[in-house]
Amino acid sequence: MAESKPAMRKPEFTKVNQLRPGTSGHTLTVKVVSSKTVLQKGRAAGSQVRQMRLAECLVGDETGMIVFTARNEQVDLMKPDTTVIIRNAKIDMFKGSMRLAVDKWGRIEVTDPANFTVKEDNNLSLIEYELVTVVEE
Repeated sequence: MAESKPAMRKPEFTKVNQLRPGTSGHTLTVKVVSSKTVLQKGRAAGSQVRQMRLAECLVGDETGMIVFTARNEQVDLMKPDTTVIIRNAKIDMFKGSMRLAVDKWGRIEVTDPANFTVKEDNNLSLIEYELVTVVEE
């Protein structure tokens, strides 16, 4: 019996203000507001040197902004004023605040400029979350 492949479902786009800690599988269209490299180092892997780069990028849509952590070749795509579609992104927590990230299961595509203005007075990465342990009775 041939296994049927699951139907490709059309991605549901998430707005920045809908992002919550500990969630994943987000697809968003965002504009890059700013990008700053926070780490750049070369690591010898066998005979070649592998560059490791990390940049913190402020990205957003008409509902708000969040810090996106770009790694390696993702850094090159995240240029200010670029509109990108971030597929299968997840929320990482860093010092109690949300960061958007894409691991090997997600991807970033540069797309046509979006016609929205980023809502810059709603930065979700400035909200601090406290880790609360819930005890079930």
